[in-house]
Amino acid sequence: MAETALKTTNGANTTRGETTRSGFFFTPRVDIFETEEELTLYADVPGVKADDVELRFERGELILQGRVRDRQRPGQVLIQEYDEGDFYRVFQIHESIDNTRIAAECKNGELIVHLPKSEAAKPRQVKVRGE
Repeated sequence: MAETALKTTNGANTTRGETTRSGFFFTPRVDIFETEEELTLYADVPGVKADDVELRFERGELILQGRVRDRQRPGQVLIQEYDEGDFYRVFQIHESIDNTRIAAECKNGELIVHLPKSEAAKPRQVKVRGE
């Protein structure tokens, strides 16, 4: 079900709005889990706060953008292994997801997106009657 309900697209092939901030975008790594009720997407977005996440659904796509604020550190850089930059990723959402009930939360550098299944897409038990 997950393969047909949520597909990722390469950000390079997706039209994205113009940005006023220079630099490049990171593609956040995600884990996606499925239950009978929903798909849950966990995205690693270190340095992003909830107020700096833009998550929108339009034309069958879930668009995730996270802005990382510049960090100012005192002193001269001796070693720098952590790159800073904004996050961007797009997912194609299947019609089995109820897009009116999508919810998200961001804490400790992780964005959690709940993608509830529509009632028609949820499995249900069918009672079989006998003679």
